[in-house]
Amino acid sequence: MRIGELATKAGVSTRALRYYEEQNLLASERSPGGQRHYPDSAVKHVHLIQEMYQAGLPSKSIAEILPYLLATGMVTPPLLERLAAERDRIDQQISALVATRDRLDAGIADAAANAAAGARCRLA
Repeated sequence: MRIGELATKAGVSTRALRYYEEQNLLASERSPGGQRHYPDSAVKHVHLIQEMYQAGLPSKSIAEILPYLLATGMVTPPLLERLAAERDRIDQQISALVATRDRLDAGIADAAANAAAGARCRLA
């Protein structure tokens, strides 16, 4: 199928598909005229890429994980290690975001208390 048809079936833009190719996440064959052609399995492939992006994985990590998932679909020890590493990375991001939110909450509470007392807001 051509790029527009894949984009429609997968629910993504043609620009996204070109980006996936640039990142070595998706491959196409070229016609003599240079048009991209994809197998029917590319729809499922694109959905898998989208799921990993939605989970917060960067392109580099997706490129490392995809071969395990597409080759056999079997869960291997290296795949489990890679997925656990990604989970740990995401946990660290979550912790950093929670700490930032807590600092903002404290600043908001301080500013609200100052405003209620008619005091000026001061920066910490």
